[in-house]
Amino acid sequence: MMPFQLTLTSLLERAGRLFPAATIVSQRPDNSTHRYTYADFYHRARALAAMLQRLGLRQGDRVATLMWNHHRHLEAYFAVPAIGGVLHTLNLRLHPDELAYIVNHAEDRFLLVDDVLLPVFDRIKDLVRLEHVIVAPCSGGSDAHGYEDYEAQLATCDADPVYPEITEDDPAGMCYTSGTTGQPKGVVYTHRSISLHALSISLPDHFAISRRDTILPAMSMFHATAWGMPFAGVMNGSAFVLPGPNLQPERILDLLSTHRVTLTGAVPTVWLAVLNALEREPDRWRLEPGLRIVVGGSAAPEALVRRFEPFGARVLQVWGLTETSPIATVSTLKPHMESWPEVERFKVRATQGVPGPFTEIRSVDERGEVAWDGATPGELEVRGPFVADRYFKLPDRQAWTTDGWLRTGDIATIDAEGYIRITDRKKDLIKSGGEWISSIDMENALVAHPAVAEAAVVAVPDPKWQERPLALVVLKPTAVVNADELRSFLAGTFAKWQLPDDVVFVPELPHTSTGKLLKSELRQRFRNWHAENLVAPGA
Repeated sequence: MMPFQLTLTSLLERAGRLFPAATIVSQRPDNSTHRYTYADFYHRARALAAMLQRLGLRQGDRVATLMWNHHRHLEAYFAVPAIGGVLHTLNLRLHPDELAYIVNHAEDRFLLVDDVLLPVFDRIKDLVRLEHVIVAPCSGGSDAHGYEDYEAQLATCDADPVYPEITEDDPAGMCYTSGTTGQPKGVVYTHRSISLHALSISLPDHFAISRRDTILPAMSMFHATAWGMPFAGVMNGSAFVLPGPNLQPERILDLLSTHRVTLTGAVPTVWLAVLNALEREPDRWRLEPGLRIVVGGSAAPEALVRRFEPFGARVLQVWGLTETSPIATVSTLKPHMESWPEVERFKVRATQGVPGPFTEIRSVDERGEVAWDGATPGELEVRGPFVADRYFKLPDRQAWTTDGWLRTGDIATIDAEGYIRITDRKKDLIKSGGEWISSIDMENALVAHPAVAEAAVVAVPDPKWQERPLALVVLKPTAVVNADELRSFLAGTFAKWQLPDDVVFVPELPHTSTGKLLKSELRQRFRNWHAENLVAPGA
């Protein structure tokens, strides 16, 4: 066989030659629309590549982006790797100290930044070492604020880029983990890992991406490569709708409806808000029949899967980490399951699914690998061609086993069919009287109550039982329910000793920069919740 290299340069050239008429629609901050074709995208991405080379980019240089989801960010996704650079997407929601640490640790030389995000950059500019800051207009003006101007640079760059010799094992992108403890850790993606990941999520039993699709990435393009959708979509010639910074539920629904989107994705908190808006005004929007909604970042409740069904949308639950590029498993039914009772089908669809080709999983406890019986929990471990085998510039190998598996920190069961079900993060399990309680299972059950918009369950210290569950609940607007009613609602699913000792109603819950529940903050906030204020377990 030919020693053909799997590179993003090849995917860029393919897109320009084969799919010039495919469309890319971007929303600006003021909700106005920018529209162009793959032909425009191709020529501008090549011009950006040539411009970066003119500014001195060398193979292996890191190019940071501080950008929303729009066409210029998509141009950077391909322009930078095509000339041997490393695209480093920055999480614009991080604390300035953390953001500065990441830029310096990655040794970024270049920064592409939206003009509307210059206030974010201003908070770190004196803390970082960047050689070129290039400002992209989003606000309608053309003022680069004293930095290099993205559009002006492209307009004066009429040369073609010089594609260097790139191997598939060369770095193409990087992202830092969004962990809640310790410094963020860098994960470097190669041309090969990104290409294989794009092929994996395109498969019919995964996202089923084709040139007939219109894709709206409602997750962030600044984290975990927007779950690989930009790369897979361009590879297949799909149309794009890029939502910019405005992700209000009504705005997302407007875009889904107006542009007849067929594939989208985001974290559960986004879709719960979208569902609430959709159910309030069911006749206002029409979703494309068969719309696939990818849900990841944290475990989605079965209720979310069910609630989208009347609107003709199909929820695909996924699992993965920054270290897995990130999609490692997808939950779609096997053929023989289609005839199962509805309750069993939904139970399967609410799992995190099965791994794709070449991705291997196992679950282990202190005695070794646990049985695939759907009941025995263990820490999920994974390996494969788009799973990281180290962190950038960090010698610490504690996250990997001696035989080469990534320890994920997720506690999961695996059933006989190979479907995994995440029961908790290792650090979020609640140990009460020597027995484990899954906070995720209880959160998902609470969200199924018609009055509950969002819920978190955390452990609070208890002098007798070591830890007890405390539920923090956000109610839907105008909804009324009390703690005893919610405990009674849970009693149909959980044993008495597992029920939360109390329910605290809060106006909102804290989230990480990528939309996950920030349980560390909740545990800290309620660490002094005294045992005498709680009812006795099982009362």
